[in-house]
Amino acid sequence: MGAENDAFTAFSFISFAVVLIPLPWHLEVWNTGTCLYMLWTATGCFILFIDSIIWDGSTENWAPLWCDISTRLIIGVSVAIPAASLCINRRLYTIARVRTVTTTWADRRRAILIDLSIGLGIPIIVMILQYVVQGHRFDIFEDLGCRTFIYNTPLAYPLVFVPPVVLGMISAVFSALTIRAFSLRHAEFKQFMNSNNMVTFNRYIRLMVLAALDILLTVPFTAYIVYSNLTQGKVAPWISWEDTHSGFSRIDHFPAALWKKNPAAHVSLELSRWGVVISALLFFALFGFADEAMKNYRKAYGHVASRLGVTVKSASSSSFRGTPGSSSNGYVHSLSVA
Repeated sequence: MGAENDAFTAFSFISFAVVLIPLPWHLEVWNTGTCLYMLWTATGCFILFIDSIIWDGSTENWAPLWCDISTRLIIGVSVAIPAASLCINRRLYTIARVRTVTTTWADRRRAILIDLSIGLGIPIIVMILQYVVQGHRFDIFEDLGCRTFIYNTPLAYPLVFVPPVVLGMISAVFSALTIRAFSLRHAEFKQFMNSNNMVTFNRYIRLMVLAALDILLTVPFTAYIVYSNLTQGKVAPWISWEDTHSGFSRIDHFPAALWKKNPAAHVSLELSRWGVVISALLFFALFGFADEAMKNYRKAYGHVASRLGVTVKSASSSSFRGTPGSSSNGYVHSLSVA
């Protein structure tokens, strides 16, 4: 295993594990946008981790069924991460307008359905539509694994290449509106936070940072992919379904020595897999060490220790106390603002 691929294998597995750590307590309080973010990034990290092991130093078609499924999911992940970020930014803007926290199940259900339609529905639609411009079954890149082949035709841009850029730009607009609303109504917003123990300022800021950094990663990278396809490769005219899918069962194989010789291809392929890992590590850096996370780590440690017969001394409440008025459920309810 080469040093470059070795490093990616380690980081992708670590990212898969740590991004799921905060999932249980976010699920308990219906943090739809962040749950989608965690699940999609974990899915991407797991697939890329497996690929980096199976196809380390090889281009053999070891697992054709795995490739059929995983390549489709990777397309979904590329759209789902900016879509989940949009869900978060949209809800942050609602909170910044200092409206009343949702109290009825009907309002909360509507908010959840909107998030699911964006963070789950849009990626599924793109995964389905991607088949329209899928020139052949898939490609296998040494060290990287399976990758879907998208026929570089004008129709591919609105169906596959452009949606992540559009989602990132919409998310950026919501982020800008959130900052503006926050600055204009800072005093009212602070009063709202202080009067509602379910919404904490620190959680709100962490979400803003996550969403903003995700925009900074998503928009330039996806725009670069679009630019690279337009300038580095020949854009072929769309002729017909039969022309695009001619010889569809073909599988192309690319040794590392070949795809690494092309600087644009090398950068694009490496960014496409490291971007998912960075998204996972970014989330853990912001939420993996929060007060609610540390409380759950201690609970898990205490549970395992008790099973092993180890006595754990309970820390005083003041040792781990968070900010005044904070609670483990706070940020989630802030995301339930109608």
